Amino acid sequence: MSDRAALLKGIRAWLVFFVVCLVLSGATAFPLVHELRWTEEVLRSLDAPEHLPALMEWIERVRDGLDTADADHPFLLYGTDWLAFAHLVIAVAFYGPYRDPVRNIWVVEFGMIACAGIIPLALVCGPIRGIPFWWSVIDMAFGVFGVIPLYVVRRRIRRLEALTPNTAPLPAT
Repeated sequence: MSDRAALLKGIRAWLVFFVVCLVLSGATAFPLVHELRWTEEVLRSLDAPEHLPALMEWIERVRDGLDTADADHPFLLYGTDWLAFAHLVIAVAFYGPYRDPVRNIWVVEFGMIACAGIIPLALVCGPIRGIPFWWSVIDMAFGVFGVIPLYVVRRRIRRLEALTPNTAPLPAT
């Protein structure tokens, strides 16, 4: 296998991994009410109230808030539907770099910027919304861990670009 083909295969594998994670992250925003009830049950079965009381209190508070919103103001949950939709739309954008990484490197760089933007968002909006700092750290981890595959992809695209003649389009597979 040529260096160019190996790079392209690696780029595509990392992009598929990133897109799958993005889609899973987005898809989990749709059933929040049910997920929180399930999470609370699982944590109780694992004795989390005894071993992780702060986590258990937070999960109970969030579940209670979601139950109230779902019962009294279900339109508020429409915002999380949009959050989920945004994840899915952003995932679709990564088809461009999958097809032609060199031409669409900007999508990867956009994703890296978005991952970096998670950190100030969590640090500013978390305290305003009463989110515990330790939960904001978990949120920020999505940006930190999300940028890793994109950084790897960007480096490989730059190497691919150096090997790719300007006139040769990359094969779509």
